[in-house]
Amino acid sequence: MNNNHQNKKIDRFFLFMTFALAVSGFIIFLSASLGLLLKDSNGFEYTAIKQTISLGLGIIIFFVFSQIPYLVLKKHAFFIFIGAIAINILLFIPSLALNHGGATRWIDLGFVTFQPSEFLKIAFVLYMAAWIFYAKDRIGTFKYGLFPYLVIMAVLTAILLQQSDTDTLAIIGLTGILMLAIAGASIRHMVVAGLLMIGLIIGVIVFRPYALERVRTFFDHSADSQGSGYQINQSLIAIGSGQLTGRGFGQSIQKFGYLPQPTDDSIFAVAAEEFGFIGSVIVILLYLLFAISAFRIGARSKDIFGGLTASGIAILIISESFLNMAAMLGLIPLSGLPLLFVSHGGTALIITLAAAGIVANISKYGGSERSLVKS
Repeated sequence: MNNNHQNKKIDRFFLFMTFALAVSGFIIFLSASLGLLLKDSNGFEYTAIKQTISLGLGIIIFFVFSQIPYLVLKKHAFFIFIGAIAINILLFIPSLALNHGGATRWIDLGFVTFQPSEFLKIAFVLYMAAWIFYAKDRIGTFKYGLFPYLVIMAVLTAILLQQSDTDTLAIIGLTGILMLAIAGASIRHMVVAGLLMIGLIIGVIVFRPYALERVRTFFDHSADSQGSGYQINQSLIAIGSGQLTGRGFGQSIQKFGYLPQPTDDSIFAVAAEEFGFIGSVIVILLYLLFAISAFRIGARSKDIFGGLTASGIAILIISESFLNMAAMLGLIPLSGLPLLFVSHGGTALIITLAAAGIVANISKYGGSERSLVKS
């Protein structure tokens, strides 16, 4: 690989798709946040200002990361990963941990609150890509392929289950398996990893009451229509009310006191109610085109690390966002996953744009038609 990269411009299509998602997401969020006016006008202003600041900060960070040579990230991937783990361990300190909705996933520093697992997702992708770059052709062996993945997942399982964040654990696990598959790992190892992940999820469902309740609600929405089934029922009402073209921007009824968390988990239902089936399809297409452009950048990368990093980030963003939408449509049990670029949450928005910035930097040094699994 030639390290004397010629400076190029960011892939224009990827840049366009990133900002199309960010702007569209912000518009949807502003409309959904109007539902907060019913409770407290100050709450609406605070939430809208906070999301605006997060978006502005995220855009700045996007351009910062788009200028940092991605090979620098490879060099420090291990320390970035260890740093992300250390930040998550801070949740074990009671004075810093913030509990909300029965889960301890946020660190409260007084002047700012953030979710450390968001850092862990990107750090994981960087470290997995760096490890595969190091292992190269040995990735198909147990010692250099499946075993390191299982060790990493064991550590992350201990950390994320303590946060009651099974959803993030599943997303990270899936991303790792697919990154190994792209790199040419043994199919048998992939099957083993997949079965272990399924077994872990089943174990969580059996031994964690909140997870078991979600599964029960998934199979029978009407069993507790005013309790555990309330959110999915209201979500389906909102989506169905949108029909083909929607009620119109800002015209959602469900966000005013009916739909729980209209700016968070349920925000896709608000978008579907206001923009209808056509608008929902456009939102899905935006995510697909974003992912396709990121995969294209990964496929053209001149080295394994750049290719797998771009692909891993695409997998993270597209899987998390599609699982959110699937939950709102009643296709899978409800989860706490946000709709990236759209849902309320400064940490998720900033980290997502930072990750997109990394892909943008990889695109500057692409152009090679060689497979991403060859260096």
